[in-house]
Amino acid sequence: MHLVTFRRGRGEPKPGAVWHEAVLDLGGLTKELAAQRGTVRRGRSGFPKSLLELIQGGEAALILAHEAWEYGKRLVDQQAIEELAKRKLAYPLKRVRLLAPIPHPARNVFCLGRNYADHAAERGAAVPEHPVYFTKPGTAVIGPGDDVVHHAVTSELDYEVELTAVIGTAGRDISRADALKHVFGYTIINDVTARDLQKRHTQWFKGKSLDTFCPMGPVLVTADEIPDPQALSIAMRVNGQVRQSSNTSKMIFPVDQCIEVLSLSMTLLPGDLIATGTPDGVGAATGNFLKAGDRMEAEVEKIGVLANKVVRP
Repeated sequence: MHLVTFRRGRGEPKPGAVWHEAVLDLGGLTKELAAQRGTVRRGRSGFPKSLLELIQGGEAALILAHEAWEYGKRLVDQQAIEELAKRKLAYPLKRVRLLAPIPHPARNVFCLGRNYADHAAERGAAVPEHPVYFTKPGTAVIGPGDDVVHHAVTSELDYEVELTAVIGTAGRDISRADALKHVFGYTIINDVTARDLQKRHTQWFKGKSLDTFCPMGPVLVTADEIPDPQALSIAMRVNGQVRQSSNTSKMIFPVDQCIEVLSLSMTLLPGDLIATGTPDGVGAATGNFLKAGDRMEAEVEKIGVLANKVVRP
């Protein structure tokens, strides 16, 4: 499934799924299925109110989502989308706004630094012997199509396309052999960075944590659709020009190892996000920093394109 968080007009964000050019309202579909079965109680569908709640709901919630997904696909393939919209079951993709799949993470976003050898080299750094972790706060998260603010505090604004794993099952001391079993799915994060702040503070947190510095999306693809996260093309374009182009096979520490090491004596929770590092081609290596008006397109195979524009404060 290609899961999304979407909004219609000024309505509340809802969990959904993309099918062709339609967004399925998983809650509405679950409610209609329950009505058909005579299981609706007090007008409630019983479906999670957000993708984070869906992930935290475990296998039972995922079964509900799959049932709604299959039902919604059949309806979209057989009926007019306008009729389904009237019934609040599905909507044309172009008429809804996609938000970050997890707009408000329960904890900071975990990130990997220098996880591609070519990127480490272009930054003049040695290949690390162990994964290098840092975090970004949830307040930095924005969605597809949202603007990245070029804050006045930086003159060296940079981009980093990253495959991001979303934990589905809690665990501590997770073995590498079992690590991918703990993954709910994958999305894209653009690890936007103020390089001058990063250098000034030596520790990376401040330069990577300004508001709007964590674009996420456009979808959350369930793990069954990406059985091998180490076989995906990954790219970044700025104003249509390719700046980064690589493959996740070039990671120094693959996703399963990143999870294994991060979970040593530390519990990972459902909904935790792990951005797995960026390949070479960042602006800091070429001097091509971002400016207001630039359009970034972060792309990962099987997930899609996360597009955001840079704007002045």
